[in-house]
Amino acid sequence: MGVQEITDSPPSSLTDLTEKKAAKAEVHETTADEAVFEHLENELAQYGVTEEQYEEVKRLADSYSLEDARKRIINVIKIHEHDPNFQHTLIDKFKTFLNDPAITDHPEDHEVFIKEVKIEVALITYNSPYPQVRAVVANEDDPDMPSSTVRAWAIGLTFAVLLAFVNQLFSIRQPAIMIGANIVQILAYPLGRFAARILPDWGVTVSGSRISLNPGPFSKKEHMLITIMASVGGAVPFTTLIIWTQYLPQFFNQKYAGNFAYQILIGLGTNFIGYGLAGVCRRFLVYPSYCVWPTSLVTIALNTAFHSTKPVRHRGPFGKLVTLSRLRFFFLAFACMFVYFWLPNVLFVAMSIFNWMSWIAPNNVHLNSVVGFNNGLGLNPLPTFDWNNIVHMGADPLMLPFFTTFNKFAGSFFSLFIILGLWYSNAFNTSYLPLNSNRVFDHFGKLYNVSHAIDGQGMFSPTKYEAYSPAFLSAGNINIYIFSFAIYTATLAYAVLYQWNEIKLGFLEFFNSFRPSRARDMSRYEDIHNRLMRSYKEVPEWWFATVLLLAIVCGIAGVAFWPTHTSPGVVFYGIAMCVIFIVPIGVIRAMTGIEVGLGILAEFIGGSLVPGNQLAMNYMKAYGMVTASHALSFTNDLKLAHYVKIPPRQTFAVQMTATLVSTFVCTAVLNFQMNNIPGVCTMDAPNRFTCPWVNSFFTASVLWGTIGPRKIFGLAGQYSMLLLGFPLGLLIAVGFWAVKRRFPQWSWLRQVHPVVLLSGAIHWAPYNLSYIWPAVPFAYLSWQYFKPRWPGLWSEYNFVLSSALSSGIAVAGLVIFFAIQWPGVQLLWWGNTVSYQGCESKLDPCRLKYLDKGDYFGPRIGDFH
Repeated sequence: MGVQEITDSPPSSLTDLTEKKAAKAEVHETTADEAVFEHLENELAQYGVTEEQYEEVKRLADSYSLEDARKRIINVIKIHEHDPNFQHTLIDKFKTFLNDPAITDHPEDHEVFIKEVKIEVALITYNSPYPQVRAVVANEDDPDMPSSTVRAWAIGLTFAVLLAFVNQLFSIRQPAIMIGANIVQILAYPLGRFAARILPDWGVTVSGSRISLNPGPFSKKEHMLITIMASVGGAVPFTTLIIWTQYLPQFFNQKYAGNFAYQILIGLGTNFIGYGLAGVCRRFLVYPSYCVWPTSLVTIALNTAFHSTKPVRHRGPFGKLVTLSRLRFFFLAFACMFVYFWLPNVLFVAMSIFNWMSWIAPNNVHLNSVVGFNNGLGLNPLPTFDWNNIVHMGADPLMLPFFTTFNKFAGSFFSLFIILGLWYSNAFNTSYLPLNSNRVFDHFGKLYNVSHAIDGQGMFSPTKYEAYSPAFLSAGNINIYIFSFAIYTATLAYAVLYQWNEIKLGFLEFFNSFRPSRARDMSRYEDIHNRLMRSYKEVPEWWFATVLLLAIVCGIAGVAFWPTHTSPGVVFYGIAMCVIFIVPIGVIRAMTGIEVGLGILAEFIGGSLVPGNQLAMNYMKAYGMVTASHALSFTNDLKLAHYVKIPPRQTFAVQMTATLVSTFVCTAVLNFQMNNIPGVCTMDAPNRFTCPWVNSFFTASVLWGTIGPRKIFGLAGQYSMLLLGFPLGLLIAVGFWAVKRRFPQWSWLRQVHPVVLLSGAIHWAPYNLSYIWPAVPFAYLSWQYFKPRWPGLWSEYNFVLSSALSSGIAVAGLVIFFAIQWPGVQLLWWGNTVSYQGCESKLDPCRLKYLDKGDYFGPRIGDFH
C-alpha cells in the first residue's frame, strides 16, 4: 500500500487523536480528526513502525534525489525480486519507477507516486525490508545495556541443564514434547527481576570493566542471552540415535555403546563441529536482510512483550480499539492452552487423533488406507483438535509465512496419490506391507530381523543374508526416498538460479575477513541491524577454527578407541558434504523456515563408501547431516543476537558453555532411559515411548549401512528406479524457474517454492496429511486474512500468540507426564480407545494383500545376492 498525501491540516500526535476519537465515540460523530487518526494509524500499522520512526523515514525520503532512489531500487530488486517474503506489489511499483521514462522526464506530474516510492526505499534503508521483522525487532540499540552478567549466566546455565534433561527424556515419545526457548523466556523474566531486586551491587573491576552481581534493572539483552543459552542447551545430541540403535537388543545389541566415555566423545564431536561452519555462515545467513529466520521472530516477540513499555492502541475487528498489552495477552493465551491441552491428551484422546471417518467402518481397508490418522494417509478435513499435532516439528502456521505452509501442504497432497498408486498396484510388493510405515520388513511381511543378516561383529554377512530376505519398504517410505533424492538436486539448482548473487556476496565478505584492511566490511548489507552491530567486536575466524579442530579430534577418538570397525576418515567425508550444501539449505531455511536435512544423502554416500558397516554409515551421517543441522541452529541463535544487538563474542561464549554442559546432561539421561524404561522403543513401551525417530534411524541403518545402497539401489537392486528422483528434482527446480521467467506477470508464481513443495512430499511415514493440513486454515487466517485487514493488531499479537500456545503445551505436557503418565494412571473409556480400532491399531495395521501360510513375496531365496 502506498503512502497517500494528507491534504487536511497537519495531524497532531497519535495519542492526542486517540483521545479525541474516544471523546467523539459516545455520540458517534465522524470528524476530520477521526479520518486523520485512522489514516495515520493505518500507515503506521502497514509499515510496522512507530509514529516517531515514521517521521524519520519521511525526512530520510525527502533527502533522496531521483538518482539516489534509482540506485537503491536497482539494488533492492537485485536482492529481493525472487524473495517470497518481500511484497511483490512493491517490486512491481519499483519496476514501474525504473522503466517509465515519464516519471524521470516529468517528475512534477508524478509527485505523489515518487514520494511513495522514496518512502518505501527509505524504510528499507532505515529499517528491515519486511513488515514482520519491523513488527518485533527494534531499529535502535543501547551499547551500554548490560547483557553478559553474572545473573544471566547463572539463570541461563540452570535452564540449559533443565531443558537438556526434559528434552532428552521426551525425545523418544510420539509425538515428542520439546521445551523450547519460549518457556525459558517466561520463567527467566521473573527470576531476572527478582535477582535485580535482591542482589547487592558487589563487584570487581577487570580490564577497566566492572563486573557486578547487580548491574541494574534486568535488561532485554540479558533475557535474550539466557534464552540463547537455554536454546543451545535444549538441543538433544544426534548421537543418541546412534547409541539407541547400537545398544538395544531389538536393534544391533552392541553393548559397548553403553560406555559413558564413548558416548561423550562422539557427542562432543558432533555437537561442536557445527560451530566451525557457523562462523563461516555468518556472511551468508546472518548479515543479509533477506535471511529473516521466521522462527526467531516468535522468540523476539516474546522478549519484546516482557520489556516493552509503550502503550498499545490498535484497530481491531468491528472497529474496536484494542489496548491489551502483549504481556497480558501472552499470559491469557498461555493459561487457556494449558487448561485446554488436558482435554485432547488426557480426558478425551479422540480429540487429538480425531479419525472420525475411520469409525464408520474400522476394519475397511480401503477407507482407512485413505483417511486413517494412525496408519493411513490422513485425508481428513477435520483430523485433530490438538495444537501440538498442528505445530509438530516446528511447523507453526502463525510463525511460518503462509506460502511456506501452503507449499508444504501442496507437496504432501500431490504425493499422496503416488503412495496410493504404489500400494494398489503392488509396486515393489508394497501391498503386503502397511501403507505408511517407517519400518523395514522382510519377505514375510514381518519386521526385518537384522540379526539374520549380520555376523557377531555387527558386519554384513552375505551367507546369512541370502538365506534370509531382502529388505522391503512400505509405499510411504518409498515415496520419501524418491522425493528426498529430488530435494537435493532441487536445492542446489534453486541456489544457483535464484540466490547466486547473494551467495557470491557472502563469499566476497568471507574472503575480505582475512584481509585486515577490509575485515568486517558489511557495507554491502545496508539494513539498520548491520549498521548497529558495527559497535561490537566480531568473533575472529580462528576461534571458530579452533573449535572445529577440537571437535574433529573428539570425533576421531570416539571412532578409533572402540570396536566400531570404522575409519576416522568418515569424519572428513561428512564435513566435506556439509560444506557443499550448508549455504543453499541455510538460505532456504532462513527465508522459509523449512530445513532440508542431509540425512538420506549422507546415508547414500556413506553406505556406498563402507558397504555392510551400518555404524560407519551412521558416523558419516552424523558428521554430514548433523554438522549442517547444528551449524544452522547455531546460526539461528546468531541471528537472534544480531536482532537484539548482543555482542558477538558474548554470544559465542554462552553457546560454547551451554553446549558443553548439555552434552553431559543428555548423555546421563540417555543412560537412565536405556536402563530404567521397560520395553523402551517398542510398541509396548509405556507413556508413548515408542521412539518413532529411533525406529526410522534403525530403518535407515539396515537399508543403507548393513545391506547397503548397492544391493538396494544399484543396477540389479529392487529399488533402483527410485534414483530417478535425482533428475526429477533438477527438472522441478528448473521448470518452475523457466515458467517464472516466461510469465513474469504471474505474481502468484513468486509464492511457489519448489524446495518447500518437495519438503512436503517427504513428510510421510509415520506422519501423514493429518499433521499438515490443519495448519493451512490457521496460516491463512493469520497471514492472509488478519494481517492485511488489521496489520497493527497482527503485528502486536501474532507472534506472541504463537509463543503462548507452544509454551502452554510444553508446560502442560510436563505436568501431565509426571502427574498422570509416569505413575501409570489410565483413563480407559471409549473416548480414549476409539482412535485405535481395526485398521488404526497400533500393533496390527491392515494390509491390502495377505500371504498364505508358509509363503513369502519378492525374489526367491537363491535369486538375490
